[in-house]
Amino acid sequence: MPHPSRRSFLTTAAALAAAAATRRLTANSEKPAGGTPMATGTTAFAADLYGKLAAAKENVFFSPFSISAALTMTAAGAKGETLAQMRKVLHLSDSSDGGFGELLKAVTARPDPKKPGPELSAANAVWGQKGYPWRPEFLKAVRDGFGADVRDADFAAAPEDARKAINAWVGQQTREKIKELLAAGTITPLTRMVLANAVYFKGVWQSPFDKAATKDAPFTLADGSKKTVPLMARTGSYDYEATEGYRRISLPYAGGQASLVVVLPRTPDGLPAVEKKLGAGLFAVPAVRSEVQVFLPRFTVERPYTLNDPLKELGMTDAFDEKADFTGMVSRLPEGGLYVTTVAHKAFVDVNEEGTEAAGATGAVTAVRSLPPQPKVFRADHPFLFAIRHNPTGAVLFLGRYEMP
Repeated sequence: MPHPSRRSFLTTAAALAAAAATRRLTANSEKPAGGTPMATGTTAFAADLYGKLAAAKENVFFSPFSISAALTMTAAGAKGETLAQMRKVLHLSDSSDGGFGELLKAVTARPDPKKPGPELSAANAVWGQKGYPWRPEFLKAVRDGFGADVRDADFAAAPEDARKAINAWVGQQTREKIKELLAAGTITPLTRMVLANAVYFKGVWQSPFDKAATKDAPFTLADGSKKTVPLMARTGSYDYEATEGYRRISLPYAGGQASLVVVLPRTPDGLPAVEKKLGAGLFAVPAVRSEVQVFLPRFTVERPYTLNDPLKELGMTDAFDEKADFTGMVSRLPEGGLYVTTVAHKAFVDVNEEGTEAAGATGAVTAVRSLPPQPKVFRADHPFLFAIRHNPTGAVLFLGRYEMP
């Protein structure tokens, strides 16, 4: 397999990897509201997946953009019902790359490199079993559509070496925020391909919080109990909206290309009602500018996920069993069909007085088979939703829930 020169995209904020392996078969195998259409589709996928991940009563944080990137590259090699299911779950169009290539270019574009803006970087890579009959058109699709660096690996002879190399690549791309994307045993001698997308985000606030203003304060949990958190505070002009069920604010990063949108229920136990309204429009930037006194916890969330079951529940079932059809990846099946064995995701976010740093990782493993008005108050001292949003496209890059300090 040739080694083209590396191409890096400036993207969002997460890291992600997808892997493909093979299993021997004993029988014959059978074959945003206001945003761009693809961004709206990605946000719809984010809402769907959030509904599955939020079942456990704990903090939630993941990168729908990153997961979409890895699975869309995987879908480039799918056919038939497998492809139809993946397109439906990921909300992809019928174009060759599901429209994701255009979104990737839009998100990574910097209008003026000389102006301040967040650090947004993304890279895509594909590791394929050396000597395997990969279709040239599939490799071309991931190179051209996703800028993927195509590399050889010897999963059959040295799976652990390959796993360590992939994890090292993810760690490098995410500034070591994601160090162990693929756990021991994820890559086996039956692994045949790994498709990886790594994304990293670091943005400073357009108007930073003063560290001296941060004070310990109570954070009320849904059950009424309280925990102490460092609560940041500042007053400024923000896009802000108040409805009967929640308050919503957009905290822009320098350069205006991205924002942290926080949705705060009216009451500590009001998050479930707000979650039912989750959709592309919930994280749109409010249109009304207001003077707001903002209180926001300083917090860090790191979450690992295995996404097999959530994706199956959303309708992506064939990709995980012997009905999977990934014949778009290979010109022939020397060992049987390819299928996905594991989709693993990790994401990290740190919100502080200076700004936000975020990273994430996903792995899909396939086997054979007048007087000045008083400022409004936005006091996030109880559970809330939050998202890092790419403003020009409306794409939700990261989505989370903070309810347990």
